Amino acid sequence: MNAQEAENLLTTWIDNHALQHHCRMVSKAMEAYARLLQKDEDTVHQWWLAGLLHDLDWEKHPDQHPNYALKHILPNLGISDEALNAIRTHAPERTGMHPETEIECYLFACDELCGFMHAVSLMRPDGFMGMTPKSVTKKLKDSKFAANVSRDDILRGTQLIKKDLNEHIEFLVSVFAK
Repeated sequence: MNAQEAENLLTTWIDNHALQHHCRMVSKAMEAYARLLQKDEDTVHQWWLAGLLHDLDWEKHPDQHPNYALKHILPNLGISDEALNAIRTHAPERTGMHPETEIECYLFACDELCGFMHAVSLMRPDGFMGMTPKSVTKKLKDSKFAANVSRDDILRGTQLIKKDLNEHIEFLVSVFAK
């Protein structure tokens, strides 16, 4: 599946612009991490696809997410088993499968934190420009701010990728501030 086909699939299944934006943010984060880890171009693309398509069924089939997409939308589209498994394991409470491989761990680590950082960026006059880990972690302590974001999943994600929370935030700020 090429980038245009993936983008068309995203906009076919997701009408909500905020959710589309979230998926694009996660795909950008996944691509950046794949490049940082010096993956080959095909692997970089698969990491990008996993990020872009991870919430494909969330809007239309929230009670079946991500299982609906994995069963009815994504098979036979040229998405690697590794990327499909990353999509499967980003929602362990729904699939019973937990992140283990590198791509699985990074998708889990990027998903919630990207959503949270986007919420923080909306509160700032310059968005991601000049954002610091401290400004993000300060908001993490406020349970009323972006209350639907799992702080436990954010912390678990950093453990899965063996990064300090500040290091993870700083890297993602560098990705999104461009």
